[in-house]
Amino acid sequence: MKRFGLIAIAIFYSIVKDFAAELPSDDVIRQILTDRVGNNENDVGIIVKIVTPAGERVISHGHRHAGDAGPLDGDTVFEIGSVTKVFTALVLADMVQRNEAALADPVAKYLPPSLRVRTRNNRPITLLDLATHTSGLPFMPENAPPLNDPAAAKYSSGDLARFVANYQPRRDAGSQWDYSNIGYWILSEALAARAGNNFEDLVRKRVIATLGLTNTDFSISQKMKSDAAQGHDSSLKPAPSVSSMAIYSLMPTAGGLYSTANDLGKLLAVAMGVHSSPLSDAIKLTLDKRRPTGGSEQQALGWSVVGNGDDEIIYRDGGTYGFASSIAFDRKQRIGVVVLSNQNGSIDDIARHLLRQDIPLKTAAKTSHTEITIDPTVLDRYVGRYEVKGEGIFTVAREDNFLTIESPAEWGLPKLRIHPETNRDFFAAELPLRITFQSDAGDHITGFLIYPPNGNKALSAQKQ
Repeated sequence: MKRFGLIAIAIFYSIVKDFAAELPSDDVIRQILTDRVGNNENDVGIIVKIVTPAGERVISHGHRHAGDAGPLDGDTVFEIGSVTKVFTALVLADMVQRNEAALADPVAKYLPPSLRVRTRNNRPITLLDLATHTSGLPFMPENAPPLNDPAAAKYSSGDLARFVANYQPRRDAGSQWDYSNIGYWILSEALAARAGNNFEDLVRKRVIATLGLTNTDFSISQKMKSDAAQGHDSSLKPAPSVSSMAIYSLMPTAGGLYSTANDLGKLLAVAMGVHSSPLSDAIKLTLDKRRPTGGSEQQALGWSVVGNGDDEIIYRDGGTYGFASSIAFDRKQRIGVVVLSNQNGSIDDIARHLLRQDIPLKTAAKTSHTEITIDPTVLDRYVGRYEVKGEGIFTVAREDNFLTIESPAEWGLPKLRIHPETNRDFFAAELPLRITFQSDAGDHITGFLIYPPNGNKALSAQKQ
């Protein structure tokens, strides 16, 4: 028996060694973070937590906010945006495990009388449709004013409910993937009605408390406040909290949680089977029940999946107006990564790269722009409606001596002022969004290239 025990120990340490070989060293990771933060380390920072059966590591660079000389650590509190959807999906999976609901149940079965959804071709929207973004519901409400319009503060849950009740889905439920914050709000309202409880309290009781997360909540407690990072927009100005923003604050279960690298590491440890939990079976259900997205990825319950077999990565990214987050793991190798930043922008590439070094890192977004002055009459050339196929209409308007842009409602963005840094190149200060106007041989404006804040490639818009 002792001999077999020694063999087992040798095998274990061999596996541990393999884990170590798969991951970059702390120094390499710190250099990645240093490169990403650039010269802004006195204002913002990034933290990485690595979770494996061999142990955990925390590496950070930068600070919580200007004037705070202390480094970020595993208990620093961040907004985690759409990573919240993993928690919402976990409540659904837990209710399924307890036979309180079924994934195939129509959401109308549980919705309160004050809330209803329309169907298409008599195909009801199910709980599974909502959790996998295949409900046919849009990303954000189309009847909502821009977030920085004073009217946005008056937009209520009743307005949101009326939009959903009158919205006719453009495709059958279950037929096509289309990311939807509204879908997750509807899901949480249905599950709350089924349980007879406030959904935020359901998340606290069934997920946060069960996993032993001590610094995760929909609001910042006095204890969390001392460790909270200040969020920053793309130009390094302090950003409003997501809980204070009209419309988004109505849908906290789609993206309103605060959390830490240590707490999210506990979630990953259970998801990978490194630690056991009463939620282990529910987490397995969230990972195993999937639908195609129409691209190279699959949509699980709350999670996204890229790759197949040994190359599979399970992840969830999030972003608010002042923070960015990404959690990702390799279920086969049991290596998990948490990346959190207190500046709006894209950091998902860091999480993917740490799991697969052949996945390249992105070029860090430019945070310093020099605005130039343009003759206001020249700005009139850019005014108009621009269409991006598959996305919708963008409206560029002149207000006094500057330009604004309104994106399609489903983008969920406020009306933004765009600043010129050349005669054709403009940028937004609040988000890493850029626009380059294009013209024909006669120098007539024909469209623009828009670089979205999520870091995706430029989209081409044609002037109407």
